[in-house]
Amino acid sequence: MKIAAVGDNCMDVYQANGKAYPGGNPVNVAVYLKGLGAESSYIGWVGADSYGKDMIHAIQNKGVDTTHLSQKEGKTAITYVELVGNDRKFGEYDEGVMADFTLTPEEIIFIGTHKCVHAGIWGHVEQYYPVFKEMGLLTSFDFSNQLNDSLVKTLPPFVDYAFFSYTEDDAYIRQYLKEIKNLGSKFAVATLGEHGSLAFDGQQFHRFGVRSQENVVDTMGAGDSFISGFIYGILKGCTINECLKLGTETAAKTIRYFGAW
Repeated sequence: MKIAAVGDNCMDVYQANGKAYPGGNPVNVAVYLKGLGAESSYIGWVGADSYGKDMIHAIQNKGVDTTHLSQKEGKTAITYVELVGNDRKFGEYDEGVMADFTLTPEEIIFIGTHKCVHAGIWGHVEQYYPVFKEMGLLTSFDFSNQLNDSLVKTLPPFVDYAFFSYTEDDAYIRQYLKEIKNLGSKFAVATLGEHGSLAFDGQQFHRFGVRSQENVVDTMGAGDSFISGFIYGILKGCTINECLKLGTETAAKTIRYFGAW
């Protein structure tokens, strides 16, 4: 069971204490999937700076394949984070070398040796999704909370599992997930924060609540860990409800410590 996570990474720098933690949606997904028992690879760019070295070592220490993680002249991406209570708020984002990210033909061939590929809306990977589908890969994509982004209209035909971040289970998000399914995705899934998660399979909605909110330290990475658990469930042949449960349980572990992982 091999999964390739492709695209953005960043060091999450907490403004209150200056501590930096490695992260970024594809990086997090690769790390969480490895922790669940899958074989995962991360393909992306970091800068030739201390943060870049820290990022590489941290990902390698988690057992993720980094043979196609490249260092480029310039800065590693940084996201400045503020904690409001236990909830993380993103501030300024410096994309660094990832602003010019592209894949080489050799890297595309390498991704093709996996069963599934995952990327996110900030990763500059969307142009390769038609190629990934032609290669027969299962495809996953995190649109985050960018529900009005232009990619929402063009990418779903090439995305099997489309993930979104929203706030509650209401008429708007239910209609929205139906539209994503109608555009071509096999499943449309929304994480709803404290209200759990919601998935639409074309026939019916599937809803799952959250685990206990006790001992919440930092919500950084909660959505990414949910996606990892869900994808892992899909690759294991689980039902949608079982995938939602596994995603929720994976996220519940993540929010009990600082940083994504």
